[in-house]
Order: sequence, then C-alpha cells, then structure tokens
Amino acid sequence: MDLKDVFAHVDHTLLRPVATWEEIRKICEEGLRYGMASVCIPPCFVKRAKESYPGLNVCTVIGFPLGYSTKECKVFEARQALDDGAGEIDMVVNLGDVKAGNFDRVTEEIRALKEEAGDRVLKVIIETCYLTEEEKIALCRCVTEGGADFIKTSTGFGTGGANMEDILLLKAHIGPGVRVKASGGIRSAKDILAYLEAGADRIGASGAIKAFENEKNAEEGGGY
Repeated sequence: MDLKDVFAHVDHTLLRPVATWEEIRKICEEGLRYGMASVCIPPCFVKRAKESYPGLNVCTVIGFPLGYSTKECKVFEARQALDDGAGEIDMVVNLGDVKAGNFDRVTEEIRALKEEAGDRVLKVIIETCYLTEEEKIALCRCVTEGGADFIKTSTGFGTGGANMEDILLLKAHIGPGVRVKASGGIRSAKDILAYLEAGADRIGASGAIKAFENEKNAEEGGGY
C-alpha cells in the first residue's frame, strides 16, 4: 500500500477543545493536499471549513466526547452539522445505556441518527476502553441493526484508544456493509499500516503525516 492509498483511509483529525480556526485551516489544507478521506473537526468549524474548502470532505462529532446527551439533542446536532456541510458524522453512543444493558435504546438512537444522515456516512463511537468483550459484541449488533456505516473504537478522550485485539473483535462481529474505524492514540506509521492490514477501513489520527515523515527520516535511502 503506497502512501496515497494509506491517506485515503485516514480521517485527519483535530478535536482539541482549544483548537483555533488557524489550526483548523491548516489541517483542511493538509487534508486536501494529501488526499485524506476526511478532516474530522469540531461542529463549530464545519460551516466555515466547507465554505472555505468546498471540495473537502468534512467530518464532525456528535454527542462528543461523553455520549450522554439525549437522542433528540444528538439528532439536532447532526441536522445542523449536515446543513453546515458535513459529509460524515461520528456519534458517541450512550454508555449508560450500554452498561445498563439497554441495547434496544442504543440501536434506536443509532437508527435515528442514520435516518437524519441519509446517504451521508455515520460512524458510531463505542469507546472500547470502558467496555467488556460482551458489550463490544452487543454493540456490533446495535451498529449493524441501526444501519450505521462504521463502528469506531474511541473518542481519543477516554482512558484508552485503539488496539489490535479490539479491531479483530469488531471485524469478526459486525454485519455486512459495516466497516471499522480505528482511532485513539494512533501515532506511528507502523500502527496505521497494521490496523489497515487487519481490516480497519478508516483510521482516525491527528499525526498521520508526521508519523510517515518520521518513518521516512528513519529509513536510509528509501521508504515513504
């Protein structure tokens, strides 16, 4: 897989609470220059980013990062983001419902967000660091039955991020048509390539460009 193909699977991400427009503008320009799958940015920047870079695929987050806002609030957030020009939505599930075993409510919420998104991409963040294996498998069913396009490991704001064990588990239990996004703590070119080779279709990372630049600098007379 060459670097162009790798970056076509990366959501170039900046979700720090203190992010400024100048920083967002920089990753938007990088997203276009390197052919990233999308740039994933806070909702408040979506409209300006899309107006400034019409050809850019803009992703944003809903119910982020804790997931415990109401279904109605998440639907409203998603509607505004889509109206502002977002092409992809990454929503956080209600982890309280997960822990209570209320998986029908989780599925219902996902379905409501997918109905709002329509033909635009919906990714469901399940925050694997807080879950048992049984809960992860149950959420694979929720995401599949709710009609989402991706199941995503992490917000990057929890106690842990992506790991290979979770990628393989999710890949084994999602339904047809659902893809896996690995995100959270992914900082090396080696990890990005390993997750893609293991079956993740999308990578969420803020440092993918730097990771491959470091890889190139570390190799003598070759590499990326």
